[in-house]
Amino acid sequence: MPMTSAPHLLNEDKPEFGRLLDEALRTAHERPELSAVGERLNTEQLRTMALNAGALLTAAASAEYEHYVKVRAESRDGTAAVPFLETDGEAHGAGAGATAVVAVLAPVLAGTAMLIFLLVGYLLKLLDPPPAFADTMLTAGWFFGALTAAAILCAAIGLLLTAVRNSATEVPADREETVSEEIQRAREAWRHALLERGIMPFLQDALADPSADPSSTVPRRPPGRLPRPGYESPGFTSPGSHSGSQRPGFTSPAFTSPDFGGPAERSSEEEGPATDRD
Repeated sequence: MPMTSAPHLLNEDKPEFGRLLDEALRTAHERPELSAVGERLNTEQLRTMALNAGALLTAAASAEYEHYVKVRAESRDGTAAVPFLETDGEAHGAGAGATAVVAVLAPVLAGTAMLIFLLVGYLLKLLDPPPAFADTMLTAGWFFGALTAAAILCAAIGLLLTAVRNSATEVPADREETVSEEIQRAREAWRHALLERGIMPFLQDALADPSADPSSTVPRRPPGRLPRPGYESPGFTSPGSHSGSQRPGFTSPAFTSPDFGGPAERSSEEEGPATDRD
């Protein structure tokens, strides 16, 4: 069952609550305070109740969670800053890649030309008589030799400058280890607080409360280590009334139907009193 009742947790941290709850229920037999698991409430019922009250439980470790999130965010920001610096340097030095290619190829090309000219020049010197351009070939070969040496020197200087620039932007290994250890400590502090101040007290109170209803979306909780969720409706009374006073009684008015009679009945009634008077 996914945990969706802790809105203040980041999505990446919500599964951690479920894993910690499952671990607590799985090792309940090792804790004397949870020895009543399975007698009235089983582990699945307790898990459902805890997930429904997830916002209440995670709020018990809110301070540790805020510190953990802050340390993790600072670490991510610091790591993201290094690629940004490298990209910015590449944007300002668009020709850095071309320069590196030239620095590598120049010594190779110059050295190859040197070998060709010197080889041809010395082979021409072996002829009898040697051609006039043999000395020109040798001169060109030695020129390319000097050019090869200069290219090698420039390439070495370029590699040295590149190494110095990269060392200024890389994150030291010691700092990475320190940041990783700090995040790990903050995470363990949050997990410990969530378990000891949130999950365990909730499970203990749920087992001790005989009126706990596992099917309720917000389980009933006795006053204790965790606040009871929910609100009680205030009592409202009409103005001027008191709780101890009796409700006013009302009686419906008595209505009697008028007597209606025929003409004969009215005549007899009129004669009756006349007879008495006589």
